[in-house]
Amino acid sequence: MEMQSQGYTEDECYRKLRTAIVDGTLMPAQRLVEMDLARWLGASRATVRTVLARLEQEGLVERERYRGARVRHVSHEEAVEILEVRMALECIIARYAAERATDDEIDKIEELLGWMREKFEEGDLVSYSEGNARLHRTIAEMSRHSTARRLLDTLNSQNVRYQYRTILAPGRSHPSLQEHTAIVQAIAGRDADAAEQAMRKHLSHVCDTLRKMRSGP
Repeated sequence: MEMQSQGYTEDECYRKLRTAIVDGTLMPAQRLVEMDLARWLGASRATVRTVLARLEQEGLVERERYRGARVRHVSHEEAVEILEVRMALECIIARYAAERATDDEIDKIEELLGWMREKFEEGDLVSYSEGNARLHRTIAEMSRHSTARRLLDTLNSQNVRYQYRTILAPGRSHPSLQEHTAIVQAIAGRDADAAEQAMRKHLSHVCDTLRKMRSGP
């Protein structure tokens, strides 16, 4: 950690440390030394301990007696399980989004889908994957289902290392675009049943792809 101490509040410390874990700045299994974190964040060790406890509850950090804290490693098998739970939540979210979306929100996801299609045609799968994540987040916001969104945010944080892998799997990108198109069309048509079914079909295929992939580090 080379960032200069900034003197963050507890909530700011939590957000900074959480972001560092989610974006990969802090790697899975990396030790989290309270003294180093306190120096980096300009916070007391008591504040750091509180933040680590919050992140432990979210499944991002694990702590062992006498060994301290470390970034929790999510195994390939657990990543599949997380995705299965995510599928159940996102099906609910898709249904509510179809029922509750405003015209402006539908315009927004149609525009985002168009951008994803452009990136796919350019062969820019990394940008396409980022658009994929934005589309799912936007649909979650449109659902106005606060509990599902909160749980989904935690699951996605734990599974972030695997989110780019499936789209880069051979032969996966074109079906992914078709599946996202079906989801957006169903929501735009205010068809809750079709939106739920399209989301289930999409994420079941993502699950199948992840199951077939060899576990990474």
